[in-house]
Amino acid sequence: MSSLRGSPLRVGVVTVAHGRHDHLRHQHRGLARSDRLPEDYVVVAMGDPEISARTLDGLGSRVVPVAVPPDGRLPLAAARNLGARTVLESGADVVVFLDVDCLPGRELVAAYADAASREPEVLWSGPVTYLPPGRGGADLDRLDELDDPHPARPAPARGELVTGGDPDLFWSLSFAVSAEGWARVGGFCEDYTGYGGEDTDFGRSAVAAGLEMGWVGGARAYHQHHPVESPPVRHLDDILRNGALFCERWGEWPMRGWLTAFEEQGLVRRTAEGWERA
Repeated sequence: MSSLRGSPLRVGVVTVAHGRHDHLRHQHRGLARSDRLPEDYVVVAMGDPEISARTLDGLGSRVVPVAVPPDGRLPLAAARNLGARTVLESGADVVVFLDVDCLPGRELVAAYADAASREPEVLWSGPVTYLPPGRGGADLDRLDELDDPHPARPAPARGELVTGGDPDLFWSLSFAVSAEGWARVGGFCEDYTGYGGEDTDFGRSAVAAGLEMGWVGGARAYHQHHPVESPPVRHLDDILRNGALFCERWGEWPMRGWLTAFEEQGLVRRTAEGWERA
């Protein structure tokens, strides 16, 4: 894989969204305050016609729609693939993915672009801080003061790059990949629908395709608060279905912490193949 160093990089940011309009607007404003603006900003609207292209603080967005199937399961993998395809067809050298709830730190776009330029054969992630309730868009100028990265993932210091991480620690909240790296992996497996599993599958696929895992200290993101279930019981059927698919592809079940919690609640039971509804 050839280096991108020495050539002007085009960066495309991709966000997939269904609802969370205020969070999306705050993210847009955060990107507009970046030290380095992206050349493209694409929002993939999953069954949400209320999301429209707009310009905020001088940064424009494009919206591409993707349908949600009748079963209501969000096509997260397919939506991310569509977003990547859209920015790559417009000439992006680096694709940055941000969860709709994530606010970018000022250095995030520049840090990801620099990391991809230095080592385009790495799948890069950045530390993510989970913000408390009431903190979010109003704190765009104070995000550094709120920095407290999630302890379950690596969190190198700003300016530091770490490679060789565990692919099972990959998460899709915030990551970046070069155009060459994306082509090598082939995108997300679109057999996954609904909640869970597709991002762990992507991390495994990246390593299987010859990419390393890496963490970018300067690519800090801040996850805006929203209510969550723990464990996510309303996504139980998605987790069972996607977990079985993951096992077919990789020989083991993901999301074991959630599955064990479901088992303790009497919602699932273990079988010779894995788990099923109790």
